[in-house]
Parts: sequence; structure tokens; C-alpha cells
Amino acid sequence: MGHPGSNNIGSRLEVQQGDITQLQVDAIVNAANSSLLGGGGVDGAIHRAAGPRLKEYNRTLGGCDTGDARISPGFDLPARHVISTVGPVWKGGQQKEDELLKSCYKRSLEIAVQNHVRTIAFPCISTGIYGFPFTSASKIAVDTIYTFLRQNETIEKVILVAFSNEDFYSLKEIVSNQLKK
Repeated sequence: MGHPGSNNIGSRLEVQQGDITQLQVDAIVNAANSSLLGGGGVDGAIHRAAGPRLKEYNRTLGGCDTGDARISPGFDLPARHVISTVGPVWKGGQQKEDELLKSCYKRSLEIAVQNHVRTIAFPCISTGIYGFPFTSASKIAVDTIYTFLRQNETIEKVILVAFSNEDFYSLKEIVSNQLKK
């Protein structure tokens, strides 16, 4: 349980292991590249599951800057929306990577609220081919989500989705430590 005045944040943030494309939520977040037209990893999986209309729709959005986000319909996904955000490529930590990653989570949540999203699932942004160290990226994600949930009660559930066992247990520990703060 959260502390008094925390809007019961502990019950509003959960960690799951599995395939983000299968989740029945209002929105899933895509760790996209700046074209928004698909790529590898979770981006490719989301595009395959959503079908070709996601790429067609995203073509009309004109891309997206690093640290920002755009919303699209979910098309063939169980989720109603896809919120695509462009995470930073890790270059050693001196190129505002932390700030840009924080912005990915914050902008995705802001867009979710603007579009009446109550349940949202995030993958681990920038930790794959973009090379952001997993533990650092996860702490930024959890801190940013907690801060947002404290200030906004319209989001009822945020799910952090880990693909591997190792990432799942690491994320659970980071969330648990955040709850103790």
C-alpha cells in the first residue's frame, strides 16, 4: 500500500512479464524510431500486431522528435491506442539521455490523459538496440511514472511490461524500492 496522500499509487502501477501487444488496455506505448514507421524489437512487434494501417496512419504524423510522443489508433491490437515515443540512443550519459528518456514517459502519459486513456502499458524504452543501461532506464521510468501518478488521478493503471525474466525481476525490485520512499 502507498503512503497517505499517494492516491494509492502502489495499486496503480504494476509490472508484468510478457507480450505488450496482447494486453487489453486503453493504450500501449511503442518504443519507436523518429519515422514512426516501424523498426526492430518492440516497435516491429507492435507494427506486426497492429497491421499495416498503423504504418499508413503514422505516415500522416510527420515523424516524432526524441523525447516526444504521438498517438495512433490501435487498429488490429486489443489496445484502443498506440502511443509512440522516441527514446534517446545511449551515448554515454552526457547527451541529455536521462532528461530525454524522462520526457518520453511524461509526454506519453500527458497524451494518454488528453485522450481519455485510463489504462496504459509501457515497454522498457531505449534499453534494447538504443543501448540505455537497463537499471538506470528503469529507475527513470518508475520515478517519472510515480511523479505523474501523484499529480494526476485520471490514469487508473500503468503496467510496465518486461520481456525477459531478468528484466521482470529487476523492474519489480525497482518498483518495490520506489514504494518504500
